[in-house]
Amino acid sequence: MWWYDKLFKAKKYTLANGKTVSQKFTRTPLILLILLIILIISVVVTGFSLPTLFANFQQFWVVFGDLFPPKWSYFPSVWQPLIDTIKMSLFGSFFGAVVALPLAILAANNVTNNRFVNLIVRFSLTVLRTLPTLVAALIATYIFGLGTFAGTVAIFMFSLSFVGKQLFEYIETVDMGAYEALIATGANAPRAFVTAIMPQILPTYLSTSLFAFEGNVRYAAILGYVGAGGIGMILNQKIGWREFQSVGMILVSLFVAVVLIETLSQQLRKFLS
Repeated sequence: MWWYDKLFKAKKYTLANGKTVSQKFTRTPLILLILLIILIISVVVTGFSLPTLFANFQQFWVVFGDLFPPKWSYFPSVWQPLIDTIKMSLFGSFFGAVVALPLAILAANNVTNNRFVNLIVRFSLTVLRTLPTLVAALIATYIFGLGTFAGTVAIFMFSLSFVGKQLFEYIETVDMGAYEALIATGANAPRAFVTAIMPQILPTYLSTSLFAFEGNVRYAAILGYVGAGGIGMILNQKIGWREFQSVGMILVSLFVAVVLIETLSQQLRKFLS
């Protein structure tokens, strides 16, 4: 097709000295045009309105102003749900990371030399990873009932898929020399893995698990919207009742907790690396 040749095929020129050079046309204008078309279609489909955005954005500052000063006397009611949120994140992240290790071993094709097992485990991790935590919590509330246990299960599923994927990809990049040497001398595969590969992946494994935990504290804060317990339940309640000063106290408490946990996690990850 002439337009394809025009856009994507190089033109050849012969110089005065007899040498032939080719000039390729840049594809940047075409890519920008495609992105512009996609943007226009997205605006039309979603009904996005820039005038409405600017006209109503001032209401954000009205609500933001109502959050302060926080209602400090409400803090005793925030404490227990905040602890529940942290416990959900801690238990879900811990057990998710523990279960992720054997699954990562099964998914890594340089350790588990079985393509069928590799594909099954990788597909399972992909399915879990594409399921939003909020949706997983909603499903868990139907199975296990309302409360923090459902939230813990949702966080467990996310941590399992996240840590599992990161870990099996890293396992496939490690030096297999010592592992193969131990196998050749008669050691069984689990012992060889613990001796030769585990020391290589342990810092990354622990660092990834800590990173998942600090993210899960933020995710757990909204799980209460679907009845999965934690601070999200009272947050949803106070927003519905328009008690914005109490909402401000909840957000301040959550902010302080998240900052402390992330600071501690970052220091631990620096130590591990």
